[in-house]
Amino acid sequence: MPTATAQNTGKTFAIERMLAARDRSWAALRDIAAHIVPGMSEPDAAVVAGERLAAAGMQRIWHPSIIRFGANTLKTFRQKSAPDTVLASNDLFFVDLGPVFEGHEGDVGDTFVVGDDATMHACADASRELFRRGEARWRDGVTGVALYDYVSAEAEAMGWRLNHATKGHRVGDYPHAVHKAGNLGDFDAAPVPGLWILEIQIAHPTLPIGAFYEDLLMERLAFSATGG
Repeated sequence: MPTATAQNTGKTFAIERMLAARDRSWAALRDIAAHIVPGMSEPDAAVVAGERLAAAGMQRIWHPSIIRFGANTLKTFRQKSAPDTVLASNDLFFVDLGPVFEGHEGDVGDTFVVGDDATMHACADASRELFRRGEARWRDGVTGVALYDYVSAEAEAMGWRLNHATKGHRVGDYPHAVHKAGNLGDFDAAPVPGLWILEIQIAHPTLPIGAFYEDLLMERLAFSATGG
């Protein structure tokens, strides 16, 4: 059951700044992705991410930037990548950012493909489509638990495996963690707009590739074209 403070915010919270942090995070993510090229290692990409986020004017990070190449796209947030992984000429990668802008937490993630491998492109596209389906289901007023049950079933129907260890989470004015909200996928109430991140991480049923997409759940009228 949710705690009484699970959807609380601090005195400085403002939805306008929350949405601005989201938009600026998406702009930074796309800038970073454009600088990631074959032959680069994940540590190299992390350096690029730090430089581009600083250029974007972030105040700080609230979670480390995570960039995964190839088979490492199957790893969850807290798992370590296989060392010495280099982005190949036909490959995929994802970027997961957690910067703070104007005291509010951004959290965005997307998957990109270099080369023309059709399966990799399908994997990246499927993560975005599953987010769209999940977002539409959330608008029906379902609980966080029911939302992830739905996304899991949809992923299976589409021929992908949902990573059940990646369950979404709270964001807000920094630091959101004081409210002890737990995971979205375990939240047994209707998540309110502007405070929850829906995370989608999927894997190919047989190949060592996966994809990741995340974004803020928000009111339809507040939606910005900046996101995916």
